[in-house]
Amino acid sequence: MFISDADGRFIDFNDSFATFYRFKSKAECAKTLAEYLNFLDVFMPNGELAPFDMWSAPQALRGETATNVEYSLRRKDTGETWIGSYSFGPIRNGNGLIVGSVVTARDITQKKADELEIRKLNEELEQRVRERTAELEATNKELEAFTYSVSHDLRAPLRHISGFSKILTEEFGPSLPPEAQRHLLRIEEGTCRMGQLVDDLLNLARVGRRELTLQVTGLQSVVDEVISSLKPECSGRKVQWKIGNLPYVDCDTALMKQVFQNLLSNALKFTRPRPQAVIEVGQKEQDGSAVLYVRDNGVGFSMKYADKLFGVFQRLHRQEDFEGTGVGLATVQRIIHKHGGCIWAEAELDKGASFYFTLGDSEKTANKAKTAVAGDKV
Repeated sequence: MFISDADGRFIDFNDSFATFYRFKSKAECAKTLAEYLNFLDVFMPNGELAPFDMWSAPQALRGETATNVEYSLRRKDTGETWIGSYSFGPIRNGNGLIVGSVVTARDITQKKADELEIRKLNEELEQRVRERTAELEATNKELEAFTYSVSHDLRAPLRHISGFSKILTEEFGPSLPPEAQRHLLRIEEGTCRMGQLVDDLLNLARVGRRELTLQVTGLQSVVDEVISSLKPECSGRKVQWKIGNLPYVDCDTALMKQVFQNLLSNALKFTRPRPQAVIEVGQKEQDGSAVLYVRDNGVGFSMKYADKLFGVFQRLHRQEDFEGTGVGLATVQRIIHKHGGCIWAEAELDKGASFYFTLGDSEKTANKAKTAVAGDKV
């Protein structure tokens, strides 16, 4: 910090002044502003050499004020450079006349160096993220192609196994011992489950490779269509559907139908033990975005296994209790992600489950919505 009179002579300055301008002591410091032209270069933020009238104190003596103005400085005798952040203004007497200037400065050389290093690190990190993302995209495409190829190639041998087991059953079944007949039945059941798994894997691969065809879609009509298709599964059961006011969204209609098909059929499946199934579909507005949900009063699951929920082949219930291939929710998640959204679940064992998802939201917005939904439970 320093104070000058109206002629640019120093009236006072503190010990840090000498350190800031790279002097060994206060005694070495010059006595007037103009003397610093002999051994100091000052550069503007744009890198141009600053004329003397653009230095901090001369500006203050003209009545100008500023805060946190950056200058680069260089000692002509040693070549040492540093960066200062200046604040300055005039000193006026009782009549309002300028009688001097007051200037404060901070050495921000290390701060600027740290900022530059952080910027470089961020740029390198962004580059690595771009490279890694490209690698992951390429790997995912290879995996999708592999999954499609393997699943497609499995169809033929499965058809052969199923076909020959049926021939054995039809032509030789009555003459076979009961144990052999049971073995043939298990073969047929196994090939049927394997065929369903192959179909699900092929569908998962197709979803990953398919380009979105976006159009404005009323989710109310999509849900109504899915519920209508599920009527055979409701036969002989008491099922209460609670469908709220659903929004119009920009989405791939066919894929969105698949999302509700999987979620609602799962809800029907896991409410089978209930005397009356209650299945809800609705939405909640959060930060201008719709959080959609599908909720049921089924058997639920423990949240400690929630991280496995959307993984391929990850099942939280025994095959003997509830049929399935463990691919459906992975497909749902992939569709939601392709729409730029996020999906998550909340459940309690034997007390039902709720699935929430957003469409076209950033991860940050989705996380906010998730927190809000968890707080007031829609």
